[in-house]
Amino acid sequence: MKGGLVVAALALLAAPVRAEDVPDLKAPENAQPSQKGVPKPAAPPATEKGPSEKGAAQPDANSPAQSAKLLDELYVRLATAPDQQTATQIMQAIEQLWLHSGSPTADLLVARASAATEAQNHDLAMKLLNAAVELQPDYTEAWNRRAYLHYLDNDFKRALGDLRRVLALDPRHYKALEGLGNLLLQLGEKKAALEAYESALKVNPNLPDAKKSRDELKVQVEGQGI
Repeated sequence: MKGGLVVAALALLAAPVRAEDVPDLKAPENAQPSQKGVPKPAAPPATEKGPSEKGAAQPDANSPAQSAKLLDELYVRLATAPDQQTATQIMQAIEQLWLHSGSPTADLLVARASAATEAQNHDLAMKLLNAAVELQPDYTEAWNRRAYLHYLDNDFKRALGDLRRVLALDPRHYKALEGLGNLLLQLGEKKAALEAYESALKVNPNLPDAKKSRDELKVQVEGQGI
């Protein structure tokens, strides 16, 4: 699966981008919209292994440097995507890369935590995510999922702490930025929330909820003379 992920991500860096060029990155049939608050994390990676890629040697997807390079290039493309279809393809590639830490064990812990969260077993999910961040402290998506779980449990203080950890690791994690804006807004920090939304939209202009919240807040904040 990892080799196919790299092939698909690299394909997105070539222009033009067409949906049929990246079949591995189609949205899952059971995809659900994000809830208000911390945006719902991307779907967990599949655990089964696919057939090995034949032909030219593929980059090492387990390499943090390789993953960082791919993400950097995809973020650049996302900020200037010419249309929604292209942006969606790039977002799917980015969100799949987020799921891979370089540690199969940490990845499995996060996948199982996601399943536990869906099953409303928050205690188990938290134990699994705690283990994932302890094993792999730089696993951005593990922190993001834990922030989401804290949000579901109405523990906004810990959710904010984990979101800030996500953004320390990846300042362009647009879901964390949008989630930070949502939480700050609930806490009454309108100016800070506006800044978070604007940061999210600078990375990814294709966030309709963030756009709506940004536009509404901009009027309120400017009206207050801040």
